[in-house]
Amino acid sequence: MAARVLLIEDNPANLELATYLLETGGYEVITAQDGEEGLALLKQQKPDIVVTDLQMPVVDGYEVLRRLRQDPALDAMPVVAVTAFSMSGDRVKVLRAGFDGYLSKPIVPEIFVSQIDAFLKAGRSSGPLPEGQ
Repeated sequence: MAARVLLIEDNPANLELATYLLETGGYEVITAQDGEEGLALLKQQKPDIVVTDLQMPVVDGYEVLRRLRQDPALDAMPVVAVTAFSMSGDRVKVLRAGFDGYLSKPIVPEIFVSQIDAFLKAGRSSGPLPEGQ
């Protein structure tokens, strides 16, 4: 049975590319175009991993993560942030927030699926990075 990925992305071109790559890589992909839709699908579909953009209108990726972590039934699910923010401190900020992984945009098609494979195999991290790391 293929692993299920919930992909939350508000940019249609990015959503289409990532969906294509993941489906070609053997994943079942559930898509949402904003965080609110993603949260609703999360509870209905119970994916194996969530891959979410950070910067979205209404409900951003940080809020998706916060709400997911508040639900004991969903807390063990790994969540990976995908963002155009790729300054030196952004990765640490994302991991400190409690995301289990970080990918910068634009995604690299040749390695995107293997990156998701690795995050899925690693599972949920032990939680947010402590300050100072």
